[in-house]
Parts: sequence; structure tokens; C-alpha cells
Amino acid sequence: MPETAEQYKARFAAYVAGKDPVVMQREAPLILARLMDGVAESKLKAKPAPGKWSVTEIVAHMAEDELISTWRYRQMIEHDCPQLNNFDQDLWAQLGDYAAWSSSDALEMFRLLREANLRMFAKLTPEQWERTGIHAERGKITVRGQVTHMAAHDINHIEQIQRILK
Repeated sequence: MPETAEQYKARFAAYVAGKDPVVMQREAPLILARLMDGVAESKLKAKPAPGKWSVTEIVAHMAEDELISTWRYRQMIEHDCPQLNNFDQDLWAQLGDYAAWSSSDALEMFRLLREANLRMFAKLTPEQWERTGIHAERGKITVRGQVTHMAAHDINHIEQIQRILK
């Protein structure tokens, strides 16, 4: 049975409960690098099942989702409660040809985009952390809320990668 929206939200909340999401975001590229270190490129690019993403495709998705979050953070800081559209992750995977990425390029893209956001987080004022936007699926969110969501998103995919590499 597919996960409900409430189950999804509860699972993501559990990933970050009692933790600092900025620290979690800082650690995610290092965790991914450790998981992928020494693993053959062929294994990283192998799909675990038909219609499922490989490790490389997951990391490419994480990089492009970080790009979207970069835009969302800045839109919320710059504008008063902007609309934050969702995106079709499967279409982005197709258009971005994630299957053709090297695992090292996917990880490097994720790391660089994440580092740019971490530098920005370090400079935010308390007021900027509480700036809001209207997410197409999640409703009203703050910059802090988006940071927390992305920390949970990282854990979700890290656990997925761990299962694939077992």
C-alpha cells in the first residue's frame, strides 16, 4: 500500500527530530561520499529494479533538488510570501539524463550546490530564517522549514542508497 501524505510527513519529521538540520545538511555530502567510495561505477549506475533510480540517478536528483531549494530559499528571502512551484522529478531525470551522469559528477554537483547554501545559511538573520513562501504541495513554509525538509530529504535518499548498496 502506498504511503499517505501524512505518513510521508511523519517519516520526514522523524528523520530530523531533535537534530540540527544545518549540521545534517553539512554531513550529507560526506556520508554520500563514504557510501560511494570504492564502489564500482557499474554498481552505482545499476538500477535496483525496473523503473527505479540507480545510486547515481538518486545523487543527480539530490543535486537538482538542491538547485531548486537554492532558488526557493532566495525567493522567500527576496519576496513577500512567493509561490513556490513544485517540479516533476521524473521529467527532470529524463531531461537531465541522470543515467548518463558519472557518479562523481553527480556527487560533486550536489556538494557544490549544498556548500553554496550552507554559506548563505551562515549569514542569515533571524528574520530571514522566518521568511515564508507558499509551496505548491506543502503550503506555507519558512526558510527554516525548507532547510529542515531538505535535511530529511537527504536522509530519505541516504537510506535508499544504503539499501541499494547492501
